[in-house]
Amino acid sequence: MDEITIEHQIDQILNQVQGRISEGLFTEAEEELEKALEIDFEHAEVLAGLKCCKFWKERLPRLNGFGDDFEKGEYLLAQWSVFKDFLRRIDTPIERELHGLRHWVFGSALVHYQRVVQHEEEPDADLVLRIGRCYKSIGDFEKALEYLENAGRKRREDPEFLAEMADSYALINETKAAKAFFREAFFINPSKVRLEYLESELITRLIARVRDFGYADQVVREWIPVYGVLLGVFNIKRELRPLEYGKLKQSIYSLERRLQEDADEAEWETLVPRLLNRYFWLIDHYVNAHENRERVEEILYKIKSTDENIYEQYIN
Repeated sequence: MDEITIEHQIDQILNQVQGRISEGLFTEAEEELEKALEIDFEHAEVLAGLKCCKFWKERLPRLNGFGDDFEKGEYLLAQWSVFKDFLRRIDTPIERELHGLRHWVFGSALVHYQRVVQHEEEPDADLVLRIGRCYKSIGDFEKALEYLENAGRKRREDPEFLAEMADSYALINETKAAKAFFREAFFINPSKVRLEYLESELITRLIARVRDFGYADQVVREWIPVYGVLLGVFNIKRELRPLEYGKLKQSIYSLERRLQEDADEAEWETLVPRLLNRYFWLIDHYVNAHENRERVEEILYKIKSTDENIYEQYIN
C-alpha cells in the first residue's frame, strides 16, 4: 500500500476510536488501535492513543468502586488533572482521542454532579463551578456561562471562577471579556487558577509559550500574567478604584520587603513575577489617571532593578 492509502485507513480507524473513547469503551478502542498498528506499527498517534486508553482503563475499577456521585465526579476531574501531566510527557498530538476523552470524562462527571444537585435546595458554589466547567468541556459554552455567572455573583474575587468564565468567553469568541477576566484571575492569585481545565486557544497558547521559556512547572502560573502583558494578551485594562489602588500599593510594598529580607530560592521564583505583574498594574493605573511621568519612570526603574530582561521586553 502507498503512504496515502495507509494514512487514510489509519485515519478512518482513529475516527472510530474517538467514538469508542467518547463512550468510555476503552477495551473496544484498544482493539481498533491494535488494528491500526498492524498497518503501521510505528504510527505516533496510534501508540499515544493506546497509552491514553490504558491510562483510563486502569482507573475504571476505582471509579466504579465509589458509591457516592459526588466522589465519582471528583475522581474523574482529579484524574483529568493527572492525565494532562501524563499527556505532556507523551508529547504527541492526539486531538481526536483528546476530544473523545474530554467528552467522556466531563460528560460523566456532569451526570454525577447533576444527581447531587437534585438533592440540594441551594447548591454550593464550588459544585456549581464544577457543573459549569463540565458544560464548558463538553462544548455547551452558553450553559457553562449560565452556571458560572450565577455562582460568580457570590465569588467575584475567586480566580478559579474568573478563569473559567474567561475561558468560556474565549470559546465563544468574546475575546475582550475573556482577556479582562483572565487578567483579573491571574492578578488576584495565579496559584488558584487550574490550568489543566483551560481549553481556549487564547490561554493555552500563552501557557505553552511560558512553558517554552523553561520555567519550572510550579512557577509557570506566576509568569503567565507577566508574559500575558509582554505578548499583548492581557491588554484589556480597567481603572482602579481608590480602595484597589491602596491595596495594590500595599501589596507591592509587602512583596518588596519580602524580597529584601533574603527570601529563599523557592520564594524568590514566586515573588518576582508577582511583583512584576503588580508593577505593570500600577503603571497602567498611573497612565489611566494621567499621573505625571516621574511616577511611571520610578516604577520602570523598579522593574529594571528586579528583572532587566523583562524590563527590556516591556519597554520595547
